[in-house]
Amino acid sequence: MSTAIVTGQPVPGSSLEGDLRSLGFDVRLAPDAAQAGTALAAVPAGERVALVDAGFVGHTHSLRLGLTDPRFAASAVPGAVSVQPAAREALTAALRDTAAEPAAESGIRAGTLTGALADRVAERLITSGTDVHRPELGELVAAVPADPQSRNEARQAVAAVDDEAIRLRTAVKARDGFFTTYCISPYSRYIARWCARRGLTPNQVTTASLFTALIAAGCAATGTRLGFVAAGLLLLFSFVLDCTDGQLARYSLQYSTLGAWLDATFDRAKEYAYYAGLALGAANANGDDVWALALGAMVLQTCRHVVDFSFNEANHDATANTSPTAALSDRLDSVGWTVWVRRMIVLPIGERWALLAVLTAFTTPRITFVVLLIGCALAATYTTAGRVLRSLTRRATRTDRAARALADLADSGPLSELLRRAVRGVPRHMGPSLGAVGALVVVLATSLSGYGSWWPVLGAAVYALTSAAAVARPLTGPLDWLVPPFFRAAEYGTILLVAAKADVHGALPAAFGLVAAVAYHHYDTVYRIRGGTGAPPHWLVRAIGGHEGRTLVVTVIAALLTATDFTVALTVCAVLVALVVLVESIRFWVVSARRGAPAVHDEGEPA
Repeated sequence: MSTAIVTGQPVPGSSLEGDLRSLGFDVRLAPDAAQAGTALAAVPAGERVALVDAGFVGHTHSLRLGLTDPRFAASAVPGAVSVQPAAREALTAALRDTAAEPAAESGIRAGTLTGALADRVAERLITSGTDVHRPELGELVAAVPADPQSRNEARQAVAAVDDEAIRLRTAVKARDGFFTTYCISPYSRYIARWCARRGLTPNQVTTASLFTALIAAGCAATGTRLGFVAAGLLLLFSFVLDCTDGQLARYSLQYSTLGAWLDATFDRAKEYAYYAGLALGAANANGDDVWALALGAMVLQTCRHVVDFSFNEANHDATANTSPTAALSDRLDSVGWTVWVRRMIVLPIGERWALLAVLTAFTTPRITFVVLLIGCALAATYTTAGRVLRSLTRRATRTDRAARALADLADSGPLSELLRRAVRGVPRHMGPSLGAVGALVVVLATSLSGYGSWWPVLGAAVYALTSAAAVARPLTGPLDWLVPPFFRAAEYGTILLVAAKADVHGALPAAFGLVAAVAYHHYDTVYRIRGGTGAPPHWLVRAIGGHEGRTLVVTVIAALLTATDFTVALTVCAVLVALVVLVESIRFWVVSARRGAPAVHDEGEPA
């Protein structure tokens, strides 16, 4: 529940009270400052509260943007200010001080509310150190006219602008891929409005998108042409719903910490479940084993995301963040067609899922995976090369926060902590080189030896040592953001190669499950950092061994066990890791939502 205190004398013919009630506010009138203070004190401490001037003239959506956005502790538009419980004390102090201020030049008597009290309170909030969000209104009107003529002009301005059209337009993500922008968003925004008018929440739409994708994966697993066609269509519909949930959140300002996590994690779950469905479908259709391709696609896609995440976190708050490469990119943005070409080259989620849907319907799973791998490889090369060039040409100072985020993304376990003491003398900024060398050693040792060999174990031991050395010093160098991606490639690649070398039924699906569980943990780490809640607890990283520990364990059990027993052991590892990670993750996000963690909504890069 929320409460709006309308200050000053009511204006005949004003729709303000009705507009506020339509936004879910319980409206209370306060003719003077004393009564406003009394009304504020009577509002329960756990409620959002707003001060709105009785003379306010503007669009309802202006009030919605200024008074109901859950992401901000305090927000304001001309003539209205709103705070959540976290800023309630600051609002009380600002109202008290504003009511007691000397008479203004306009002749307003101290202690009365004839003027725009909400604006003066908002200024006092800012002066006191409270961060007050002021949304960009654009064509929307929000004003407190000083005289009848100004009021008439403001009302005419309100009538001249269709705020519902603006609300629909701004429900669409400001920066998105070509396919999403031109093939999905033109109609998905109307689905979002339909959902809002029926009381559906973004989380419900997100869940519907997940179930649709899982049904699509089930259709693909049938291995029939009809099943493949149905899978492609359902995957596209799942993506429509995936766009709709974000547009519904922006349309109705229903942002939440839990919703942001669900949206992000379900995207990965949908895509990787679909890969598994295609692999099962290939086997059911003609006995074609494409599990290695499915796992390779998941590994490549996850490593691409880690590159994005690490680079963004490394430069989140870097100072002197200039680069000729970035300047060139900005100049290219001024040429319209290059913007769309560069967005399509990176193969964002819209283009990627459209490609999957079309290829599934008209070709075979093997062709689908081969084309997907080629496209993702080209996209990864393009984006990684651009980020490396930016890092080498920019003169930036990275903060301790960035170093901490990269260390958390590295996911180093107890073995790395133990070995780190022996490699403290490593020169600064050697992290990327050591990470690359270690990853290369373990991958080559695994790929060049047969199943059951101890060479991969030796390679994993070298990798554990070099990875410990890579994170022995704070990751503040220009290319240190490459360390987590090297670790992901080494671990995932080793699991893929060992399972492929086993050459026994079930080994690759078990490896797929293990990599999926570990990848979920790594994505969860990213979303916690982005949400400002910090990385997963240290005990969790220790419990699942860290990247170097898991890599060593997989190579050891492959050396000790027969191929059949290895498959069983790998399956057990996948189940245990998944259980530990999922239980702790779900507990954390549900508890955070119940405790009122700040709502987030990350526009981010196209996934």
